[in-house]
Amino acid sequence: MAFRFNFAIEENESTESDAHGEADLQLDPPKHEQTADAAAACSPQPGTAKHAGKDLSEKKLCFPAAREHHVPEDVSKVLENKVLETVSDLRYVKVSTVEMTRRGGMHGEDIVWKSISAHSDLIPGVYEGGLKIWECTFDLLEYLAEAGLQFANKAVLDLGCGAGLLGIAALRGKAAKVHFQDYNSTVIDEITLPNVVANCVNDGNGTGGADERKIVKPPSKKPRKAECLPDALSRCRFFSGEWSEVSRLLLGSSEPCSKYDVILTSETIYNPDYYGALHDTLSQLLDKNGRVYLASKVHYFGVGGGVYLFEKLVEERKVFTISTVKETDQGLKRFVMEMAFKDSC
Repeated sequence: MAFRFNFAIEENESTESDAHGEADLQLDPPKHEQTADAAAACSPQPGTAKHAGKDLSEKKLCFPAAREHHVPEDVSKVLENKVLETVSDLRYVKVSTVEMTRRGGMHGEDIVWKSISAHSDLIPGVYEGGLKIWECTFDLLEYLAEAGLQFANKAVLDLGCGAGLLGIAALRGKAAKVHFQDYNSTVIDEITLPNVVANCVNDGNGTGGADERKIVKPPSKKPRKAECLPDALSRCRFFSGEWSEVSRLLLGSSEPCSKYDVILTSETIYNPDYYGALHDTLSQLLDKNGRVYLASKVHYFGVGGGVYLFEKLVEERKVFTISTVKETDQGLKRFVMEMAFKDSC
């Protein structure tokens, strides 16, 4: 299926600055500052922070335990109190409404409250930006459509999924299974899972044209439960936690998951401090003949990561090949990269 994206990224008044580099390249310096919430008393590990005022090796970050999130039997509950918008035949939860309902600081991880309090999109070891839809996601979606990548009967992982749009595209492409992972459990519960449910069902509201944005009603209870669970949603699993912890959960359970034919990931190489963890996760979870498709900006100002630095690490490790399959020159240069095991090429 083909996608055409002319997407206005979700407005987020409290966290408008984009650590990944916005289209107009104007960054808000205060949002690169560390906050007290970022330093938790835990053993040092590779950081997962997009903002790092100090070397993360000096910090002690407390990573949440990896866990699986199960789809409720009544999927209508997933969309309760959610406002949905539609663009290019993809539905997504309006993030500002999630923020409005979770501003009180009494909700699980409290990432919305902490993000607002810190005036930052991202807080090291606390909130990793999954509430926003970052622009490279749409570069990768466009590439998947342009290249005609086939997902039928394949196992797919949407790594660092956020809104889950990449995994949803694979699900629509008849993937045998699609797993979604994000650092924050709140993102999975409030954004990813609702988006997957909203895109699995057919409620008769229509989806509009490629450039249309509109609010759609939540689904009725009975038809959704009958339509979704036996098919599309039964092929999905949802996980939260830091990458290495999720890998251990997937591979170390009594029924370990099979490796993935395709791993999709966008805007996940912003910080070189955790390149090793990302590289290890990809090498552990990718099937020997599988492919990774990674979308990224050329450079992430204020953080230091980017395409060339990640390519250098990949080449030094000598595990994967890596090549550019799509390049976008609008504003800050962006790339889609393809990775495969060296011995599979």
